[in-house]
Amino acid sequence: MESDKIFHDWLIVYLQRFLSKEYTGIAINLQGQEKNEFSGHYPDMILKSYGMVMAVMEVETEGSITPGQAARWKSLTGQGAKLMLMVPERSKAKVMNLLWELGIAADVAVGGYELKVSMP
Repeated sequence: MESDKIFHDWLIVYLQRFLSKEYTGIAINLQGQEKNEFSGHYPDMILKSYGMVMAVMEVETEGSITPGQAARWKSLTGQGAKLMLMVPERSKAKVMNLLWELGIAADVAVGGYELKVSMP
């Protein structure tokens, strides 16, 4: 869905700015891009500190949290950098179940986000 892609890419750019205080270099791959490679993969974000890759991050929307995507997460673990997932807050339990099923729950950090709009 086009709105999921727009939100996904917006969140990546937002997180890039937000995390720039903690990392000296952040390479991003917006949805469908393969510009920045890490061990043969193209994660959404590659977080570096003084040239060393410290972590890779995948940003997920509710529609992208699937067993197929979880298999991609597994392929990103064990590559020498921590895998971080940023998922909708209400999907954290589903994500943790997928991580446990694949045996990688201990190797992945899971963060959450929620969009809140308050009308007057």
